[in-house]
Parts: sequence; structure tokens; C-alpha cells
Amino acid sequence: MREIRFFHTADLHLGSPFSGMRGLQKDQWKKLKDSTLDAFDRLIDYAVEEQPDFLLIAGDIYDGEDRSIRSQHRFQQGMQRLFDADIPVVLSHGNHDHLSGKWTRFELPENVHVFGESVSQFHLATRNGDVVITGFSYGQRHVKEPMIDYYPPAEEKEAVYIGMLHGSMEGETSHAVYAPFAKQQLLSKNYDYWALGHIHVRQELHMDPPIVYPGNLQGRHRNENGKKGFYDVRISGGTSQLSFIPSSVIQFDTINIDCSGLMHMNELLEACVSEARKFAERFGPGIVELKFSNMDQEATEMLKETSGEELMDTIRESFGLLDEFVWAQAVSFNDTLADAELTPLGEEIMQAMESWQLHDWKDVLKDLYRHPKGSRFLEPLNSSATAEIRAAAAQKIRLGMHMEE
Repeated sequence: MREIRFFHTADLHLGSPFSGMRGLQKDQWKKLKDSTLDAFDRLIDYAVEEQPDFLLIAGDIYDGEDRSIRSQHRFQQGMQRLFDADIPVVLSHGNHDHLSGKWTRFELPENVHVFGESVSQFHLATRNGDVVITGFSYGQRHVKEPMIDYYPPAEEKEAVYIGMLHGSMEGETSHAVYAPFAKQQLLSKNYDYWALGHIHVRQELHMDPPIVYPGNLQGRHRNENGKKGFYDVRISGGTSQLSFIPSSVIQFDTINIDCSGLMHMNELLEACVSEARKFAERFGPGIVELKFSNMDQEATEMLKETSGEELMDTIRESFGLLDEFVWAQAVSFNDTLADAELTPLGEEIMQAMESWQLHDWKDVLKDLYRHPKGSRFLEPLNSSATAEIRAAAAQKIRLGMHMEE
């Protein structure tokens, strides 16, 4: 058998709403809103140029079960381009775009095979040899059953066996646990490659054979930071070669700002712009958190007297002069300031906040969320939103309520 080459991607989340992103200019917002679609186009462009034997998409093609018409149209156009280039596609749907959702359906071209809700095998004859691909789509949003139990072991010695599984490895806590599996269960099937989806962080759980999460094509918030993309995989003679291909249109990341020796605001702004320019030259457009480090007494006093909102507005205005789009989403502090001893009142407030549950936050913020005009600009108050509020409040407290040396 000659070398089999395919691309492995997952978690496209086309049509992601990017909730919580406010303050962007109209053109910046459009670039962000279109980023998942544009990252998908980069995948299709690369496939048409490189001509792999096939493409695998391991779940969560769309961000929601309603599958927006615009996202489906862009996906259908991409599949048509692959059909015209004679590239087969094998895909499954995950917990976000499960088969029980309601949507206006688009007909996909004949090169696309979609797994049903029961585990099944798809036999694909490529120009370089036979491939047997096993997988399933989520019939509903919550699949708690260990679906790996239904995957048959490899049988044909002359074929390449691939398992597609959108789910969580036992012990994983970063995402909701669906279709759980243990690594040894995957290895026991004797497949040549496991194409996983669901976890948005790129991970190579095992290399012989490869058991791989590619992460998502495009980050959508600060917790999905760094390079995003897909895998270009080659299998020949029982050995595998994996190459990660970046696809992000906008990269979420953290930029460190060294504040040592800074006494004036113009120096701080110049440092922010300088680091943002370096980031843009290396990665292109980005949405970044600025992490101020080496905060000495002078820098701390300067920031303590500055409105956080005014500081962010000024930083963003300064970034507007850059050649690339770089958006400052947040400011945080590390090392010296983060470790500073708090005043008794500051310590008491911090301890109180740490003990609050979601219902406590709702009670504290109820007047704000009931405001007839302002409430419509706020994102829903869930665990993710309260975590961000808690972090921002903690920074404020550490900046203004630490013990003087």
C-alpha cells in the first residue's frame, strides 16, 4: 500500500456568536464575526491545493443546533469545492450540531459521507489504498454513553483503519463529559489513527498509533488562545507523520508588558504598542490580554490613580495606529502585584468573592441586570461571565488595596 494522506479537523463552530465582545469598530467586529468561516475557507483552500486522499471532520461543524443559514451555505460551498477537486469528506456531528436540532437543510454533494447516530463503518477506496473509517453522529445533545464500546476492532490487514470520536477522555474536566473513553479502549481496537473532537486544545494523547485532538480551527475567546488549525496526516507501512497546519484568522493570546522602570503613562502606552506591533508581525491580527509584569511602586501608583476604563480606551486608540488589527480585550497583573499582601479589608472582600456561587452573583448584580436600558448590553450571567467578573474585581482590589512596603 502506498502512502495515505488525509486532513483531520474538528470543532469548526461555524456561526459562533462571539458573545461578550464589545467595543469593536464595525469593520473589526465583522472580521471577528467572520473569523470561523474564514478559517474554514483556509482549510478548503489548503485541501484544494494539496490534494489529500480525503478530509475528516470530527464533530461540531456548527456552533448551535439551529445551524444558521449563512454558516450552512458557506460549508456547502466548501464541500462543493472539494467535490470539484475530487476530494472525499467524512464527517460526524457533535453535541453542538446534533441531529435532533431544527434547521433549514442544505443538500451536500456526493463526496460527503455523514455518519448517523449509531456507530457504523464507512469503506473508502482511495487512489493509494483502502481505508475503513468508523464513527457516529450525536443523535441528541447529551451522549453520556461510552460509545467506544460499539467500535469494532480492525480486521483487514491491508486496509488503514481510522476511528472518529467526538468525546472526552476519562478524567477530562475542561469540557462537559460526553461519549467518555479511556485511552486503552482506543488502543485495544488496533486502529491506525484516532481522529478525536470536542476538546478545543490541540493534544496528541498517543503517537503509535496517533490519538489526536486537533483543537478548533479558530479561537473564539481568551481561553482558546494560541495557534489554531488542523492536522495534515500521512500513514505508510504502519508509521504516521503528523504536521500541524495553522488556520486562525485572528489569534487570541496574552502579551506580556514589562513595567519595570516605567514612571509615566506615555512610557506604558509606548511599551504596549511596541509589544502589540511585535505580536502582529509574528501572528497577524489578534485579540489580546495585556499582562503587566514587574510592577514596582512607581508603576503601581500610576495605575492606581488611573481609571481602568479610560486606560483600556487609550490603549485601544493607540493600537488603532498599527498596520494590523490588534484589540486589547483585558488587562491583568502578575508576579509582584499579584503576590502582594492585601489590607485586611481587601482580604475580607477577596475571601467573600471566592465563596460566592452563581446565585450570589445574581443577587449582587441584580440591579444592574434589571436596568431597563443597560441590561440589553450585558451577556447572560453564567459561570463563565462570573469568572471574568471575579478576575477583573480581584485585579482592582489588588491594585488599590495592597499593603504598602
